[in-house]
Amino acid sequence: MKTSIEDFLHYIRVEKGLSDNTMQAYQRDLTAYLTYLREHRQLTKLADITREDIVGFMALMKTTGKSARSVARYMASIRSFHHFLLIEQKATNDPTTQIATPKQAQHLPDILHIDEVAALLETPDKTSVLGLRDAAMLELLYATGLRVSELITLTLSDLHLNMGFIQTLGKGHKERIIPLGETASHVLTTYLADSRPQLTREKYKNDTVFLNFHGQPMTRQGFWKNLKKLTLKAGISKEITPHTLRHSFATHLLENGADLRSVQELLGHSDIATTQIYTHVTKNRLADVYQQFHPRA
Repeated sequence: MKTSIEDFLHYIRVEKGLSDNTMQAYQRDLTAYLTYLREHRQLTKLADITREDIVGFMALMKTTGKSARSVARYMASIRSFHHFLLIEQKATNDPTTQIATPKQAQHLPDILHIDEVAALLETPDKTSVLGLRDAAMLELLYATGLRVSELITLTLSDLHLNMGFIQTLGKGHKERIIPLGETASHVLTTYLADSRPQLTREKYKNDTVFLNFHGQPMTRQGFWKNLKKLTLKAGISKEITPHTLRHSFATHLLENGADLRSVQELLGHSDIATTQIYTHVTKNRLADVYQQFHPRA
């Protein structure tokens, strides 16, 4: 069974060009699934899996406290896996065809108000080497809507500051070009000139834009840790993740008149339905403003 997971992962990497994070999620989901089949259902052959086996696994996920979003992701992974088995003739039927996809409650992303963004962006100490780096990372996230994985893997060759844009490889290895505003461009230029040379170490010589104190590429965990400290220092009580700035970027663009299709392109969403969640956020914000300021609300 383990070999089948490896074959499946190779197949979807070639066919769909998925990101490493997505591949790891598939592997975790399917490992848990096949472990359940082996230990709870005593199954050793993929061809013997039935609808009842899958339903049993999904029920277990729910009873162990998995969220509706996680359960739906498990089901999507299992569907793709069984479809692959059918294509490769490792099974004669697909037991997932008779199982409905679990419905998820729509989750609206948390966002920062513009004054909260301003407070956060002003918090790093730009007179220090690490503070200037943190300021450049925050400015770039909010100015471009980059995913944190895209931010920490940016290389010097991805920056085209004289022409006012950066380029990045997003999910599915899809390249996109993102314009860069003057403020973010200025802070980034200053970081590259004054801070990054002091962080560079000969033994870790690389062209990654953002480096940690040891001269190695900044990690997701390292940036998240710094973000939590800066959030607390800025006096913001909300739980902020790197993705919060991406959500705020998209919402503020729409609130200021950007069209949905343009925001989709900037975010790198393959399906505009993913981007449409931000229209619900802006409608909710409009309702709040109406209730707060309209004299007859």
